[in-house]
Amino acid sequence: MQRTRIGDLTCSIARTLDIVGEQWSALILRDVYAGITRFEALQRDLGISTKVLSERLRWLVENEVLERREYSQRPVRHEYALTQKGRELCDLLLVMVRWGDKWKAGEAGPPVLYRHHACGQISHVELRCSVCERPMGVDDIDLLPGPGAAT
Repeated sequence: MQRTRIGDLTCSIARTLDIVGEQWSALILRDVYAGITRFEALQRDLGISTKVLSERLRWLVENEVLERREYSQRPVRHEYALTQKGRELCDLLLVMVRWGDKWKAGEAGPPVLYRHHACGQISHVELRCSVCERPMGVDDIDLLPGPGAAT
């Protein structure tokens, strides 16, 4: 049975999951954002197989989420950096962090704290309307067909 490629569905969630939905992809993005940019360091931090890490990195580079940069010529070695697309996917990860900290951190509390550059305070991401800046969650919106909706 041939599987439908979810990235071809007329759905923004499916298209995003096609890029970052595999469990290792989000963790690779997390590590690259945190400054772990070299293959060996990523492999060591994640405890991931060489084959899986190579495949995930190749996929993220092909989809312009990461870029591969040479840092040594002898021997040839590369490191990975977030592209603008990758940085924006990290914004999605911050929303996941908030959920995980609230519902899964347990008594120990969150494993990482986030200090906001603008105010210097430890904080978390809040979803807000881009027009009125009020809180925006699933109970505050209606779903309407957009210009790219399937007919």
